[in-house]
Amino acid sequence: MKITDVKCAVIGEHPVVRITTDEGVDGYGQVERYKPYLKWHVLHLAPALVGEDPTNVERVMLKIRNRGGFKPWGSAVSAVEMALWDLAGKAAGLPVYKLLGGKVRDRVRVYNGAVRFPMEGYEPEDYAANMARMKASPEGFTIIKQGVAFHSAMPREVPGFFYGDPAPSNFHGHLVRGLLTEKGLNHVVACVAAMKEVLGDEVGLALDCGPGWTVPDAIRLAKAVEGMHLLWLEDLITGDYVPWVSAGVYREVTRASTTPIHTGEQIYLRHNFKELIEGQAVRIVGPDPCDVGGIAELKWVAEYADLHGVLIAPHGTGNGLLGLAALVQVCATLPANFVAFEYPVANPEWWSGIVTGLPDPIVVDGFVEVWGRPGMGVEFDIPAARAYLAEEDRGFFD
Repeated sequence: MKITDVKCAVIGEHPVVRITTDEGVDGYGQVERYKPYLKWHVLHLAPALVGEDPTNVERVMLKIRNRGGFKPWGSAVSAVEMALWDLAGKAAGLPVYKLLGGKVRDRVRVYNGAVRFPMEGYEPEDYAANMARMKASPEGFTIIKQGVAFHSAMPREVPGFFYGDPAPSNFHGHLVRGLLTEKGLNHVVACVAAMKEVLGDEVGLALDCGPGWTVPDAIRLAKAVEGMHLLWLEDLITGDYVPWVSAGVYREVTRASTTPIHTGEQIYLRHNFKELIEGQAVRIVGPDPCDVGGIAELKWVAEYADLHGVLIAPHGTGNGLLGLAALVQVCATLPANFVAFEYPVANPEWWSGIVTGLPDPIVVDGFVEVWGRPGMGVEFDIPAARAYLAEEDRGFFD
């Protein structure tokens, strides 16, 4: 079997990869929703792939891994990797989890991720009300993550929140950072306490915090919430679109408190998790399969983390329905250090009408059942999907 073409179409805001072969088998991968500008990057990889045997996934990936980088630049490489696994599974007549070594669980836990309700404000009572809605959500999430501080509008909406510049940016991933005021830190803690009052010990609470915190403030927050049994504090120092790791800085925060510290969504390749894991700089890593280099790369990170007593809770909020399928397949195979993955949804909602093979409902009591169809186990309803192709992408399914 040989690859004959690598195509990419922007469907909604997702660049979607299609790899075709001389035997009529194809595979699909999906780039995170916020990156429609990466279509060119996928197509740039095509000459290196045509003519290769797609079932030799690792051999093919060796040709293109060095063409990626930290978020967003690893996304094209990651989408190609997932399309290769989808294709290899279809060719073998097996679900991808079988090719990754087999599943160790029949269902995988998820947390709310892309399931969100609008915030009415940023006071403790607003966070409590939002948690009540999340707790009542039909998915029955057992873990809920909420954004606070620099991963929210607090720097703009809460007067005197910090000593930095709260000026908004129109570029996704703009880094706002600075020292919190005493009032600002107290405000965050009060909002966390309000959410815990609603969730009690029935639903776990995790916080998406930044990036942007200084080390003293990160330690103050971690210590202040120690009695609240939070699952993690995510991306305090680095995170979304930050192209460095800062393992030594994270280690200082981690060693100062029993509150688990989490990071990793922006990191590309296992090599850049090495210092975080070996130095136990964080308690939880959160690679995103759409950024880290794909699902085999994520599995390697999970297994290496497990050897060092580090947990894994993969990122995935914008990965779409093909990305959801990939997360289910790989997370079924991970060691017991797996906590949950961040649940992506159809966005726009019409994506639900152009992809088949997902369970209905997808999430039950906070879990997704692992299906066993070949490849990633989902397919396009091609006649329905054609309606959403731009004119320049009309030949995508041909």
